[in-house]
Amino acid sequence: MNRTVSRIFVLGLTFTFGLVPLALHAQYFGRNKVKYETFHFEVMHTPHFNVHFYPEETRAAFDGARMAERWYTRHSNVFHHTFAVKKPILFYADQPDFQQTNAISEMLSEGTGGVTEPLKDRVVLPFTGILGDDDHVIGHELVHAFQFDIVSSGGRSSLNAMQRLPLWIVEGMAEYFSLGHLDPHTAMWLRDAVLFDDIPTVKDLEVSPRYFPYRFGQALLGYIGGRWGDDMIPRLFRAALAVGSRAAIDSLLHMSADSLSHQWARELKRTYAPLIAGKQKPREAGHTLLAKDLHGSSTNLAPAISPDGRYLAVMSEHDIFSIDLWLADARTGKFLKKLSSSERNFHFDAISFVSSSGTWSPDSRRFATVVYAKGNNELAIFDVRRRKIVLQRGFKGIGAMSSPAWSPNGRYIAFSGQKGGISDLYLWDLVADSLIQLTDDRYGQVQPAWSPDGLTLAFVTDEGPATDLGRLSHNGLQIGFLNLETGTSKILEIFPVGKHINPQFSPDGSSLYFIADPDGFSNIYRLDLNTGQVYKITNVATGISGLSSHSPALSVAARTGQLAFSVFEHRDYIVNTLGPTEAVGVPVSTDVGGLNVAGIIAPAEAVETSVVDRQIWDFDTGLPLVSNFPVTPYRTRLTLDYVGGQTFLGLASSRYGSLIGGGLALYYSDMLGNYVLGVALQANGTFQDIGGEVFYLNRKSRWNWGVDLSHTPYASTYQDVETVPVQVGNKIYAGTGIATVTEHVFVDEARAVLYYPLSITQRWEFDGGLTRLWYRAEEEAYVVLGEQVVDHEKRKLPAPSGITQGQFAAAFVGDWSYFGFTSPTRGGRYRFELQPNFGAARYLAALADYRRYSFHRPFTF
Repeated sequence: MNRTVSRIFVLGLTFTFGLVPLALHAQYFGRNKVKYETFHFEVMHTPHFNVHFYPEETRAAFDGARMAERWYTRHSNVFHHTFAVKKPILFYADQPDFQQTNAISEMLSEGTGGVTEPLKDRVVLPFTGILGDDDHVIGHELVHAFQFDIVSSGGRSSLNAMQRLPLWIVEGMAEYFSLGHLDPHTAMWLRDAVLFDDIPTVKDLEVSPRYFPYRFGQALLGYIGGRWGDDMIPRLFRAALAVGSRAAIDSLLHMSADSLSHQWARELKRTYAPLIAGKQKPREAGHTLLAKDLHGSSTNLAPAISPDGRYLAVMSEHDIFSIDLWLADARTGKFLKKLSSSERNFHFDAISFVSSSGTWSPDSRRFATVVYAKGNNELAIFDVRRRKIVLQRGFKGIGAMSSPAWSPNGRYIAFSGQKGGISDLYLWDLVADSLIQLTDDRYGQVQPAWSPDGLTLAFVTDEGPATDLGRLSHNGLQIGFLNLETGTSKILEIFPVGKHINPQFSPDGSSLYFIADPDGFSNIYRLDLNTGQVYKITNVATGISGLSSHSPALSVAARTGQLAFSVFEHRDYIVNTLGPTEAVGVPVSTDVGGLNVAGIIAPAEAVETSVVDRQIWDFDTGLPLVSNFPVTPYRTRLTLDYVGGQTFLGLASSRYGSLIGGGLALYYSDMLGNYVLGVALQANGTFQDIGGEVFYLNRKSRWNWGVDLSHTPYASTYQDVETVPVQVGNKIYAGTGIATVTEHVFVDEARAVLYYPLSITQRWEFDGGLTRLWYRAEEEAYVVLGEQVVDHEKRKLPAPSGITQGQFAAAFVGDWSYFGFTSPTRGGRYRFELQPNFGAARYLAALADYRRYSFHRPFTF
């Protein structure tokens, strides 16, 4: 007898949901996305968009909808493309509200200005409180909407192709089409690249993370648009989808990517090298206090020098993995201690640093800054010596705050607060613990600064001769003065072009320091308030700058007059200082005008002929002249996001029977991402080998809950093959007997999960469910003679009784770790869990898992 035994193990449900949120398939550790507030959305219907907004931001949403329609006209013209259906836009009143959105499952940071995703073609973004910034972000994200719409006509293969496109094309196009050539901030990056002889090639932009694709992508596409015409850029995008970026360059520009890189670099040097000749290098603009080679920190932002000139509070990545609030010696630059970070302080989720800086109390003992807590911005006051928060305060209705400024008498903190998407100035009375609103209009007001006598606030505003709220037109930011006794304000007329930001008074109140770029270079200036004469303090080849073009970068010690400021150097940010006698400056004329090449993306002459630039500065074409749009309530409706899993279906039939194989996963959600439904099926064998799962997740409130039902078959197959006698008539033949024993284990599960995040680093988890295991065994026997089945028998075999097991778990989880390349390298994690089990087995399981990670340069263990 010839006997063969084979063992086959089949898992009936082999797929997973690729986008199942954390709340249902909980991670052992992991951070949390917290929905602190419930937003009651409505829908504003424009010709090309369904704009989702909530009542608190109605005014800003209407302006945003009009700007979106204007951008649609602009982008449609340059892309030569129109939408077949309306696209959804989700507006949030401020950055803290935006970070709570469920439309985007990923964690969002302060540095994320907006997101466009392809599943529902949603554009999701917050208002900034500044008209020009809002306009830019809307324009940027709608470029992505056009990109996705073009890609969607090509199906999944085109979407995959877009995911393979380098970011310098995808994000660079969004920046160029929304900013054009006239962009002093990106021009600063280009001058820096020329100064340090570090201009990236096309290959560098595709493979090296050292080169920011937004800035350099905008610049390279601006060069292509300036040389070959802006129509070439959408053509390049479409060709790159089909054949890749380098082949598209070869085909359309008739040169290799290397040749393009060489010619672009030559143009940058031709344009900027003469302009930076004779200018100060970054470290020549004062005394360098903080830099990577001095104290190991490459990014040093929002410097705030204490009134006595002894200390410097700065947002720095001194310990590599995050940007935290540090205290440094203002004379030596030595980092003294970390004042705070979200890693070590569970009273808040993050510290604001992109558009805000902190402020010192008049006695230099306390420091106030903006933090993200409880779904809004709050002001946190630190005792510097003890490194403890002594007071933390938020204000009802004010979602975002920036740039606090402590009054000279110590009683008030002025700040810019954002309500309904519009920024105004406020005073926090520390004695009465009350709030005073100073301004209330549609113009943006940010970056307040006190005069030494406490009677005047200087501030930055988008109000000015170039701003028309009806036309939604805007140009450079201006500086204003607010008289706190009379409540009247005036806009200073300094330079007729460019930005004016970050005002700071001199200790005697006779001068106002500020940052401006009338000649395309962002430098520090001083305005003599008695004579009106303007003096230029720095003359740096790159720029005095923070992360964004409007980020605060200058601080003046209230008693000593020492200046501290951040300077852009070789793609990093250093901090320099100047003494009061060194910050007198040289007088300059304010009679400047025209276009300054230093603030223009090369080739500079393209700004006069570019279709993109002409559209950006045409504020009327495409702008709807309406006073309102139709508004309807938001209605929850689940729609299909994607079809995933192993999507296929197969049938097989033979003399031994029929088999079915296939899989399908469907993922549904509503427009806000608050409700999620998933359905999955997979077959692998006979009818009883079909498995499935259904889950539902509700994320509408801070309490997240979900249910999951699944049926999973497991099969073990044993097969015997032996020679058996077969009688045909009076003769006996040697036949083949095949006996197959199949043992099935079926797992039916019903689970419910509930979790409550306390913050982004801590949560409570509750999980309960029932699991039913039941069994089935059968034997199927065939006798085969030659090619013919002569006997077939199928019978059930005895099987064990089923068992039911119940489980409940409650866990407290924390995670404030930071990842390196493969694992956490700093911070900590913990999980404390109790898990009672009942049913077939009764026991109580307890788990305590606490981990801390320490980074030791240059290695971690």
